Order: sequence, then C-alpha cells, then structure tokens
Amino acid sequence: MNAGGTLTAMVSPSVIEGNLLDQEADVIVNAWNRNIIPWWLLLPQGISGAIKKRGGYQPFVELGKLGPIPLGRAVLTSAGRLPYKAIIHVAGIGMLWRSSRMSIQGSVESAMALVNQHGFASVAFPVIGAGTGGYPQADALQLMLDVFARVSSPASVAVVRYREMK
Repeated sequence: MNAGGTLTAMVSPSVIEGNLLDQEADVIVNAWNRNIIPWWLLLPQGISGAIKKRGGYQPFVELGKLGPIPLGRAVLTSAGRLPYKAIIHVAGIGMLWRSSRMSIQGSVESAMALVNQHGFASVAFPVIGAGTGGYPQADALQLMLDVFARVSSPASVAVVRYREMK
C-alpha cells in the first residue's frame, strides 16, 4: 500500500501495435523535445504532428509557456480537442535530435510520476526515442520495460508500437 492507502503494484504494460491517438486512456504521452526551439518553428512530425492535426495547437501553446524541459523529464498540458484528460509531454530527445538510455528511461519515470501524482487510471505511451530520436525500436522498448518493472502504480499502462492502420 502507498501512503494514501491505495494498493499499488509494479507496472506490467500491455505492448500493442496501432496508433497512439486511437487508444482509450485517460492520458497519452507525447515524445517531445526539450522545448528550447519554439514549437511553431518545428515541422509537425510523428506523434506531435498527429496531435496538432487532430487535437489542435492548444497543448503546444501551453507547452511553450512552460519553458525548457530538462532532458528525460515530463510536463502536463490539456489535450486540446483530443478525448483525453491531458497530454504528458516528455523530453525524450536532446539538442541533436537523438535519444539516449537516460532520456528514454528518465522520460518514462517522469511520466509515470505525473500519472501517479494526478491519479490517472490509464496511460498510453509511444515507444519513446524510436522515431525522431533514432534509437532502435526494440532497444528503446526494452529500456522502457526495464523502468516499468521497477515503478509502482495503480494505473494501467499501454505501450503502443506505431502501425498505420489502413
């Protein structure tokens, strides 16, 4: 039990294939950058591009107001027009658009801390660092699973390996 009397367990995520934005969850995780370059100067790519297209720019306006995000950390914004309670943005890639063990694992730890802090019942993650970050997907997924094995949370967790549904 945790301090609030809620039973928590080690996280055992479901690993699925699909589109992150099609998942039923309280919150989703956006693999973002350190927020040093203004969002409006970045070309919409990957998850962020899909969020902007479906959910609008509001989450990114909020994100811009939060300032730089330390590498491997996470922040919370609204979900814009998306059907989620919020979006957790993680700084999974560094200044040279590359992810690392530290940035991937720190991002997962920080995101799960926000999930627990805000009492979200479910969260859907992409494979952090495997897209723009250039980390091999299988290796990035294993780094994430290593973190989940040592994190406690009552939330259900899904890791979504991107597959374009036709």
